[in-house]
Formats: sequence, structure tokens, C-alpha cells
Amino acid sequence: MKTAEVDLKEMGKIIADIREKVERLIETSGGMQCVDRNCDRILASVKMLELNISDVLEFLD
Repeated sequence: MKTAEVDLKEMGKIIADIREKVERLIETSGGMQCVDRNCDRILASVKMLELNISDVLEFLD
């Protein structure tokens, strides 16, 4: 069985970009609750990605 190679640093950059974009969306939503609530859910998922990927990068450097 062949293992896939992954670029954790690239994944970390993408995760950070997602967080930045979602936070920007919240800022520009004008307080629309439907947008803010969904963004909160997205940010919760991003946090899990950060715990799984981005935080691991600290140990690799």
C-alpha cells in the first residue's frame, strides 16, 4: 500500500487563509445573523483543522 505524501505547511497556510476569509465575511456581513451563525460553525471546523494540522507544524519546525 502506498502512502500519500502531504504538504503540512501548505495545508497550514490554506487553513489560515480560510480563517482569515471567514473572519472577513463576518466583518462585512453587517450583522446578518444567518451569515454570522454559519461563519461561527465554519470557524469551529477551522479550529479543529488547526488542532489537527496547524498545531502539529509547531513541533515540526
